[in-house]
Amino acid sequence: MFKINRRTLAAGSAALAVAMALVPAVASAQDKKTLRFVQNGNLTILDPIWTTAYVTRDHGYMIYDTLFATDANTAIKPQMVDKYEVSADKTLWTFTLRDGLEWHDGKPVTADDCVASLKRWGARDPMGQKLMDFVAEMKATNDKTFTLKLKEPYGLVLDTIGKPSSNVPFMMPKRIADTDPFKQIDSQVGSGPFIYVNAESKPGEKHVYIKNPKYKPRTEAPSGLAGGKVAKIERVEFVDMPDPTQQVNALVAGEIDMIEQVPHDLIPVLKKDKAVQIVNWNPLGQQFVIRFNWLTKPFDNPKIRLAALYSMRQEDYLKATVGESEYYKVCTAAFVCGTPNAVEIKGDLLTKPDFEKSKALLKEAGYDGTPVVLMQSTTLPVLTNMAPVTKQLLEQGGFKVDMQSMDWQTVVTRRAKKDPSDKGGWSAFHTYAIAADILNPIAANFTVANGDKAWFGWPNDPETEKLRDAYAKETDPAKAKALAAAVQARLLETAQYGWLGMWYGPGASRSNVVGWLQAPVTVLWNIEKK
Repeated sequence: MFKINRRTLAAGSAALAVAMALVPAVASAQDKKTLRFVQNGNLTILDPIWTTAYVTRDHGYMIYDTLFATDANTAIKPQMVDKYEVSADKTLWTFTLRDGLEWHDGKPVTADDCVASLKRWGARDPMGQKLMDFVAEMKATNDKTFTLKLKEPYGLVLDTIGKPSSNVPFMMPKRIADTDPFKQIDSQVGSGPFIYVNAESKPGEKHVYIKNPKYKPRTEAPSGLAGGKVAKIERVEFVDMPDPTQQVNALVAGEIDMIEQVPHDLIPVLKKDKAVQIVNWNPLGQQFVIRFNWLTKPFDNPKIRLAALYSMRQEDYLKATVGESEYYKVCTAAFVCGTPNAVEIKGDLLTKPDFEKSKALLKEAGYDGTPVVLMQSTTLPVLTNMAPVTKQLLEQGGFKVDMQSMDWQTVVTRRAKKDPSDKGGWSAFHTYAIAADILNPIAANFTVANGDKAWFGWPNDPETEKLRDAYAKETDPAKAKALAAAVQARLLETAQYGWLGMWYGPGASRSNVVGWLQAPVTVLWNIEKK
């Protein structure tokens, strides 16, 4: 059993009691027009195509719009698109934009803008990359219409351009979308329901958005990320507040209105406060992951990666990070238990460590004691305890581990380095993905195995890519599930990465905040303060 450094509920109660004295008796009219929101991490990068960071994705949903969107039932619905047609042979797709779409600078949204945006996104996003493999030509035929000509039928066209999470195919003006996909954009002009106010925004302190008065929402009721995006708040502030206890105190005191994710050990305290409500905005949940670096020792050897997986037990991670069993689930399916592609692992892998098997594999692989450089994030509460658990488990399995602590933004920056681990590089790190990002082998970034084009860790396995291609082409659900199972089996055979259980993290808001939609992403349209 792991000894966990957690706040006690008594200490939390005392801090909240002090904060209660600060609650203002009456909110001003101006307060009702401003929504103050604390994300799960600090927003420092503003280009949602350049990074997969969820805080940047959330920023993207504020100011950009999408061609299609996912509703509450995970169905793909038109968003900026008014209508679309597919040829009889399924190789020509024609998309026509809605009337009245306008960029924040007053210029109309055109089909050329959308083509450029799709090309830039398709160069970075794994699901977009796979779609682009099938694209023969993409072009605008007039100001409002563009076509997608495929080399052969592809079953995931709408699922791909309607994907809900990182990287999201946000539409940008052509002059911005023409930016090199591997360089960050320097403009925040979108066509979405809010406008970014650069002059009032200061990274590390706050980011400011105002309602877009010219935005024309769809007429349908909002559902998930689809339907009418009606901005009911005049001004939104993303407040940077890294300390979770400070966040909770500020919420109770009425200094902020919403917290994206509450530390699990403080949820019982907030439930006792009638001025606060707990909101389960993402019922599908999230999956913990450990990512191995295939380019550097020791994890350049598949037997050594597999030895690491044999040392792991999901419940150790879930207890150490989440604690309460109502907020986690042991699940050995890579593609999320309870969803169409879920297949649980037979046997004890990831649920019961076999340290002797781990040591035997290390011996077979000729492990020379090279330390695992394990990056530990200290600023995302739900990840803080992951690395210490891994350190203990790997050491029991025969590894040497050098755990290095840093804030999440440093992890995000350092994970892009391909240097040897003893020269500023890394061996492994922990992260998580929302379930909506990992429902199949094409959507899940972690499954991509095309070397330098793959997600951080850069796995290179042609067999995995062959299976992913077959899944992408398959239209029969039963055959697609069998292929997803084959991908999962190959991921385990090569020990590409480890999936370490599902967890659920509700948010919290003041009780006068209404309209927080259930979706895989925290979106701030439809919200108002009563």
